[in-house]
Amino acid sequence: MARQAEISAIRRYGPKALPWRAALAATLLMQIVAVFATQALPVLAPLVTRGTGMAPEAIGRVYGVAQLGTILFLLFGMPVLARLGPVRTLQLGAGLAGLGLTAAVFGSPLAVFAAALLIGLGNAPSIPAGSRILAATAPPAHRTLIFSVKQAGAPLGGMTAALVLPWLAEKASWPAALALVIFALFAATVTVQPMQAALDAERDRARDISPRALLSPANVATLFKALTLHPLLMPLAALCFGFAAATGCLWALQVSFLVEARGETLAQAGLAAAAMQAGGIAGRLILGWLGDRTGAATRNLLVQAFVAAGCLATLVILPASAPQFAFLLVSALAGATASSWQGIALAELARVTPAERVAEATAGASIIGFLGFAVGPAVCAWAISVLQDWTAPLLAVPALLAAGATLLAPRLRKVA
Repeated sequence: MARQAEISAIRRYGPKALPWRAALAATLLMQIVAVFATQALPVLAPLVTRGTGMAPEAIGRVYGVAQLGTILFLLFGMPVLARLGPVRTLQLGAGLAGLGLTAAVFGSPLAVFAAALLIGLGNAPSIPAGSRILAATAPPAHRTLIFSVKQAGAPLGGMTAALVLPWLAEKASWPAALALVIFALFAATVTVQPMQAALDAERDRARDISPRALLSPANVATLFKALTLHPLLMPLAALCFGFAAATGCLWALQVSFLVEARGETLAQAGLAAAAMQAGGIAGRLILGWLGDRTGAATRNLLVQAFVAAGCLATLVILPASAPQFAFLLVSALAGATASSWQGIALAELARVTPAERVAEATAGASIIGFLGFAVGPAVCAWAISVLQDWTAPLLAVPALLAAGATLLAPRLRKVA
């Protein structure tokens, strides 16, 4: 009877039945494992591309396909989120990512690209589902920091991948490393299950999720209409595109760049990637806290874009003879500035968007952002292949980020 009363209270009060710390813990865990899965192929790229007969830079196209999977879910999957609830949707995403990693073990180029698509589909729910949970539970005075803590799960998952997976691949094999990621996805899915009833209590059980409903133009149009609810949303989404293109190139190509163009070992390159992800964790926490303290989170993002561009350019032009410490330091600074924008942007979206439209606005802005994740690495990989040079294409990435921030600055300052 006591348990039944608890369940009734959960269903009556929804997300408010759980403290925000529990909600944050659930979204943080699922964010960590989602990015752990997303980064598995990039950090193992030299082994995966050699084992499947692909060119080293092809990992940029693989990463782009993963982001395409994320975009597809964000475009068509919001009714699924409404019907199942955020936690169940996160669990579904973990299952799709695990299926993708299982496919990658087959070791053919087709299997790797199919795996990337499924991993991207699996990663997608972490943003709108997490935003829906935190928008309903986070105290307004600490919203930016709480969203940034949740997004810190992204570099934490990436850092774990960069530290653990290359080591395990060298000790055993890259399929064995992927098996570890699959286990982590399963364990996280089981761990968040006790919170599912409370956090999914407000789901729309009558929402139509038939193929016709999911693929309807009206479903897609709703996401972009949500970006017209406030004048800040569209230019902020455009800035996110530039940040995402830069972050995507950094996450997808750093290890391959250091191995192929700088002569680092896989373990050394993995350590640099881990330093970049560690910088991302620190950057998200510090910059999220700063956004709350200054009350000028969007304007802070503009400054951050220029600093990130400088750090990324420095990483590319460091000579191969530079000490390992220099690569680690610059990688950490690049991670702290170039990848520490999502939590701040998501908190700003939640701040100016009506609560009932947060998931839609977040999905719309995230689609634009993930286009950057998809286009940036894919185009950069194409340019590397055509020019047979890593430096010029990678230097173009921070140049475009700085140029975009310059163009958007007047409008963002006006409406922030």
